[in-house]
Amino acid sequence: MAAVTSVTVLTVVGLTGCARGPSLETRPAITASPGDHRDLAIGSAGFTESELLAQMYAALLAHAGYRTRVLTVGNRELYEPALEAGQIDVVPEYAATFADWLNAKDKGSTTAPVASSDLGATMAVLRRLAAARGLTVLPAGRAVDQNAFAVSAAYARKHQLKTLSDVGRAKLPVRLAAGDECVQRPFCAPGLRKTYGINITAIDPKGIGTIPAKQAVQRGQDQMMVTTSTDATLDQFGLVLLADDKKLQNADYVIPVVNRGRAGSVRVAAALNRLNKVLTTADLAHLNEQVDSWRRLPADVARNYLVSKRLLPRD
Repeated sequence: MAAVTSVTVLTVVGLTGCARGPSLETRPAITASPGDHRDLAIGSAGFTESELLAQMYAALLAHAGYRTRVLTVGNRELYEPALEAGQIDVVPEYAATFADWLNAKDKGSTTAPVASSDLGATMAVLRRLAAARGLTVLPAGRAVDQNAFAVSAAYARKHQLKTLSDVGRAKLPVRLAAGDECVQRPFCAPGLRKTYGINITAIDPKGIGTIPAKQAVQRGQDQMMVTTSTDATLDQFGLVLLADDKKLQNADYVIPVVNRGRAGSVRVAAALNRLNKVLTTADLAHLNEQVDSWRRLPADVARNYLVSKRLLPRD
């Protein structure tokens, strides 16, 4: 089995330069035919979940016979061009977000969104946009990380709330802890009003999934907060998620995206698809918790999970 090398943290400028840390080596340009290079760089966006996914991808590919390393790159604006250029070969992404991001990159930030809550339709658009850039989008699995809305467990019990529709039917005044953009973002306050009939009385600008937001809902200062479906710390604040039963949020399923000319082979796809069959949203939240709350290393958490699901042999 090929070894997974240590994580490299870098900041990419354009496609080849860097401001700090080691440079990504120059590689041949992407090609139209699927490639199967033996040395593969797996990109991570630097936050816990992305790091965990990248580590799992690296371990699965190493088990399949590839030499792998994980590169931590700051954000999508940096790692996507590097992926196109073949400086990074594989990245974990989110279907709806990546589809809209590529579409905006092609047509400008004011273009209408192309993603939706329909996974099939979103994947079809995403694959077309990605193919034009020499990228291949592998199948989505079971895990989804999308915006979600949480209330205190006590508040949910008092008003018998399990879904966002329940909140709308109850006609409760809701002060929402969220990011500033929630005022206008169609999947936030406007969507809650239009889709669910929720009475949003004010936006408390505490950010998405932040500790201050959770504390505000815990204390009753705010009634609801915006977080994500894989938030690992809700229990610590006595919070619970409400189901998005009318599918306001887009289909942000976890997907691997590969550079077709370097990692577009059936063998790479088969290795990564093994994870899709087992990884759930709840699993991903628990893995995040082990890193964020239990202070375990992402590489160790990732490997232990793969071993527990019999995707890797025990040492």
